[in-house]
Amino acid sequence: MSHDYKFEGWLGKDKESAKGNMVWGELPHVKPFEETDVDIQITHCGICGSDVHVLSSGWGPTTYPCCVGHEIIGKAVRVGSKVERGIKVGDRVGVGAQNSSCLKPDCEECSDKLENYCQHIVTTFGDKYPDGSITYGGYADYHRCPSHFVFKIPDGLASEDAAPMLCGGVTLYSPLVVNGCGPGKKVGIVGVGGLGHFGVLFAKALGADKVVGISRSNAKRDDVLKLGADEYIATSDDKDWATHHARSLDLIISTVSSPGMPLMEYLQLLKVKGTFIQVGAPEDMLPQFSAFAFIAKGVKMGGSMIGSPAQIEAMLKLADEKKIKPWINTYPMKDANQAIKDFNDGKPRFRITLVNEKHL
Repeated sequence: MSHDYKFEGWLGKDKESAKGNMVWGELPHVKPFEETDVDIQITHCGICGSDVHVLSSGWGPTTYPCCVGHEIIGKAVRVGSKVERGIKVGDRVGVGAQNSSCLKPDCEECSDKLENYCQHIVTTFGDKYPDGSITYGGYADYHRCPSHFVFKIPDGLASEDAAPMLCGGVTLYSPLVVNGCGPGKKVGIVGVGGLGHFGVLFAKALGADKVVGISRSNAKRDDVLKLGADEYIATSDDKDWATHHARSLDLIISTVSSPGMPLMEYLQLLKVKGTFIQVGAPEDMLPQFSAFAFIAKGVKMGGSMIGSPAQIEAMLKLADEKKIKPWINTYPMKDANQAIKDFNDGKPRFRITLVNEKHL
């Protein structure tokens, strides 16, 4: 197959791009191809909240131009001689939020298959490889990635469904699995949106005894119950919600990205020795909380970031076996700016996948 294709995509030139003002153009300083790499002709890319945070410099100064998108699905069109997983030209493959880690034998994280916590992580967009080349995401025609972070997509998963699993999905799957979600556990998902709806789907697929969706209003109640949740708590509709549901959950995963979230009340919902895991990443600080929220019941609080390659493969296998079907809205890649605007306005139920129609 010819390798004379161009790396072009939707570029954010400044903070205004986060409002749907990206410009199509060539991606400069793309990583030189190595024999461990895979070039992907992109057919689908999910839209993630991280995309907007980076386009707007919300998590810190972004180096522009930036091409976002880290839920990439497409066809392998160039494969190095030293690639992993037996990837071949023509395979349907995907890439999540990570492009690289050091993979050195003396790296504890990489050696323990926790590459997503490597100190030398290279994220899929807006980052730099050690040689200074830039990472560009999936709002584009092509993506180049080291094969350690490229995954074959099971035949039973549609591309528009599999794409958002590669970041949004594994961001919920990972803390659920690590913290023992399964039979005998009651699990709460705070914030049932693009991230949280994956929490409901995967908690049910993992066999939790009870899954509870937690949101501010009743607007999403019917949708969340259709996803499979056993119960729904609307915090604005019951001023005593934390008391009424106190000590009812073993595990809570919070996707909320608000410094004003009622953290102390969420902690009331935990049983003795329960666990609260934060995955939502606010641009500001988390709310203040009292140490007695932990001491009085022996509960613990932690965080989780995306997932390791091993977890992504396990998640895709589970999604295929259990026929997990996320709620997806598709937009043509050419309408990425409108998709970002609709994302910002909270219109999708629950994720958006861009479809690069010229590559289908």
